Amino acid sequence: MVKLNKIYTRTGDDGTTGLVDGSRLPKHAARMQAVGDVDEANAAIGIAAVIAEGDLRADLVRLQNDLFDLGADLAKPGDDFEPSEMVLRIVPAQASWIEARIDALNTALEPLTSFVLPGGSELAARLHVARTVARRAERSMTAIAEKDAVNPAALAFINRLSDYLFTAARVANDGGKDDVLWTPGANR
Repeated sequence: MVKLNKIYTRTGDDGTTGLVDGSRLPKHAARMQAVGDVDEANAAIGIAAVIAEGDLRADLVRLQNDLFDLGADLAKPGDDFEPSEMVLRIVPAQASWIEARIDALNTALEPLTSFVLPGGSELAARLHVARTVARRAERSMTAIAEKDAVNPAALAFINRLSDYLFTAARVANDGGKDDVLWTPGANR
C-alpha cells in the first residue's frame, strides 16, 4: 500500500533519485529518462481518456494503471523479472491483453490503403500524441536494454501499447472513415 504524507523529501536536491532497490542514479540517467518517458506517455493517455467514452475510456484507464506498473518495473534494476508481493514487474499477460484489445478494435476497421496522418477527431489526435510518446518511451527502454537488463515482457508491453493507441485513434476517427491519409508528394 502506498502512503504519501509528504510530497517533497529533499533527497533529490543533489540531482539524484532513488530506485526501488535503494540505489541512487542521476536524474538524467538513461533509466530515469525511460521512467520519465513512461510517465509522460501515461499523462498523454490521461488527456485522451478525459474525452473518451465507454470501453475505450476503460481501456485507457487500465493502460494508465499498467504504465505505473511499468515505471515500477523500470525503477527496479537487475535481471530477476519475476513479480512478487514486494516487486512489481510487467508480465506477458499485460501485453497479451493489449493484443486482444487491438484484435477486437480492428474487426470494425477497413484495411489501410495509405499511411495515416496524426489527426482527424480531437480524440484521435490526442491518441496519436500518446502513441508518439509511447514510441519515445520504447526507444528509451531499448537504449537501456543495450547495456542493462530490461524485462522482456516490459519491452513487449510498450511495443504493443503504441500499436493499441494507433488502432484506437482509427476507431476514434469514426472507424477509420475520418482518418487523414497521407498523399505522397502532394505538395511538390
